[in-house]
Amino acid sequence: MVKTGEKSTETALGYEQARDELVEVVRRLETGGTTLEESLALWERGEELAQVCRRWLDGARARLDAALAERSDAADTSEAAGSGRSVRSADASGAAPGEGEAAG
Repeated sequence: MVKTGEKSTETALGYEQARDELVEVVRRLETGGTTLEESLALWERGEELAQVCRRWLDGARARLDAALAERSDAADTSEAAGSGRSVRSADASGAAPGEGEAAG
């Protein structure tokens, strides 16, 4: 199972490392002067590296989305708590709504 070994190697690569290697692969392909077999191997490696980069970027996007959603949820909760505090402070007199009128 060569794919499993390749996959673990790919996941061990950081984004910048994979990107830099991909840039080198593209440079070598554009320069030419390689055999058909070498070109195909470079192309396949480039596809693998592009997939590694794509996974890193997708993961980063998911983390950003989660952080933004958490921030939004925290803001919504804070706003809801803020509304609740103003209602509670109005009730801080100890009188339930309508009790003040009956006592007064």
